[in-house]
Amino acid sequence: MLTHENVSYNALGAIAELALNDSHCWVHAAPMFHLVDAWAVFALTWVGGKHVFIPYFNAEALLPMLEAEAVSHTALVPTMVNALLNSGVVWQYSYNALSTIMTAGSPIAPEIVKQIQEVFSCTYVQFYGMTETSPFLSISLPKSKDLQRSKSEVLAIRSKTGRPFIGVDLKVVRDDGSEVARDGIDVGEIIARGPNVTKGYWKNPEATAQTIRDGWIYTGDLAVMDSDGYINVVDRSKDMIISGGENVYSTEVEYVLHEHPAILECAVFGIPDKKWGELVHASVVCRPGQKLAEEELTDFIRERLARYKVPRHWEFLEELPKTGSGKIKKKELRDKYWLGRERRVN
Repeated sequence: MLTHENVSYNALGAIAELALNDSHCWVHAAPMFHLVDAWAVFALTWVGGKHVFIPYFNAEALLPMLEAEAVSHTALVPTMVNALLNSGVVWQYSYNALSTIMTAGSPIAPEIVKQIQEVFSCTYVQFYGMTETSPFLSISLPKSKDLQRSKSEVLAIRSKTGRPFIGVDLKVVRDDGSEVARDGIDVGEIIARGPNVTKGYWKNPEATAQTIRDGWIYTGDLAVMDSDGYINVVDRSKDMIISGGENVYSTEVEYVLHEHPAILECAVFGIPDKKWGELVHASVVCRPGQKLAEEELTDFIRERLARYKVPRHWEFLEELPKTGSGKIKKKELRDKYWLGRERRVN
């Protein structure tokens, strides 16, 4: 349940964080039922900006619209941005008015962030949150002091999940409730509180009590926090792979796979194994005209990650299944390997 207060505070916070004003034009390309984009209706209307709508996401239709409508801002899920970059027609248009491309819904590989800024010559901003939080909890806008850092360091900050959104109290905690060390290594669950957090679930006090405890909403997302207070989501708690007693975070492996020039999309998750409990599995989509062998990818990752994080099982697909909002259906990919089992983790 989102109240008028929840939605209004989120909109005002977005106006302040993004410096939105009446000169801006926002193209709504993500589904309007999803808060990756729907919040912008409230925020941009409040300042008197211009809204442009596209019936459904299509890279070949969206790119010329960015030019024709002098679009300044948009918010997409990472798979949509990837589709724009790999459409084959991205260089046919100019994006002189484009100021900011935002993504949310799932973590994004730093390699894709780099491409966004190079191709569109605009600012990239990642934000993180939930429907239950209207949705902002964090935003990857660097603090003013950090803008003085090197280009590579600023890119690394923009590629992270970000700092707390204005007005939001955010912590990363261990199972015992203590806060993780701010070392970028210690992993815990993100919890938050603030005026944009839901009052609860409709007619479901049990779910409300389980998710909101002592005024803090427990997100189920695992993250690290660095010494400057920036967080970075490493996995959903239910998606973390435990192989031979070692924790493997799927996003870390996915980020490395995205560095390979022949890979278009990928999804990493755990599948059952009698010896190790779970094996690291990767479902991969190659770019048109490209082919890859398992051995090549295994060697590629082994050079960059610890041995236990290297996928032992590979699957090459023509495309990955996606939700209506464009996020990869990792559950659908994973479930076929867990058929007949009561638990979906070992």
